[in-house]
Amino acid sequence: MVVSDSLTIAKRNVIKIKRVPDVLIFTTMSPIMFVLMFAYVFGSAIKVPGLEGGYREFLIAGIFVQTVVFGASFTGAGLAEDMQKGIIDRFRSLPMAPSAVLFGRTISDVVINLVSLVVMSLTGLIVGWRIRGSILDAVLAYLLMLLFAYALSWMMAVVGLLVRAPEVFNNASFMVIFPLTFLSNAFVPINDLPGPLKVFAEWNPMSAVTESVRQLFGNTSPLAPPSDAWSMQHPVATSLIWIVLILLIFVPLAQVQYKKSVSR
Repeated sequence: MVVSDSLTIAKRNVIKIKRVPDVLIFTTMSPIMFVLMFAYVFGSAIKVPGLEGGYREFLIAGIFVQTVVFGASFTGAGLAEDMQKGIIDRFRSLPMAPSAVLFGRTISDVVINLVSLVVMSLTGLIVGWRIRGSILDAVLAYLLMLLFAYALSWMMAVVGLLVRAPEVFNNASFMVIFPLTFLSNAFVPINDLPGPLKVFAEWNPMSAVTESVRQLFGNTSPLAPPSDAWSMQHPVATSLIWIVLILLIFVPLAQVQYKKSVSR
């Protein structure tokens, strides 16, 4: 029952996006803007020696991961909006599993992230990015990003259930997303960061996922190796550990907070 109800809610959320295409349009325009801005504005200022595609190949993995992180915020925003409009109260009156609301919301956002990744991949190919690893490694890179986004969507679900309005959620989510994104190796080599920031970036889950994607895509340079930290030497294992930890913490936390929110 939970599975079928979750899929029904996920279908509802996907159909809602179809009826409000502005959400999908701006979701896909944002990564295109980031790719073009960083590739052409910062591409000539930041050098990555030994990488065939230069900074643009270094950049794409960071943009990919940044975009799925932003995409994960749709879960929290959607829940905050449904709470404000009374949609959650309507769900409570239906003979359905309560947890299906959360599972359906997080599943539907995987679809949004998948569309964003397709758009970014095409944009990246246009600006000179190439996949230099195997097809299997590339598929694993995409799956890893979607898993990471799915895990973060549960974190955002907790934030969305804690706030009282979608507008508040936007500000609250930025407080989580911005440190993860910009204090990482997404846009600059991690060894270029000063002491404390370097340590934070080395153990930042976004850095691990970004480095994993770079390695799986074959976009790394022998002349610009990552940090000597264990997390950067074993980025795929670190990414999977972070994903499991986030799910173990925030899936039950989101369900507890959901029960509290609907019982107010």
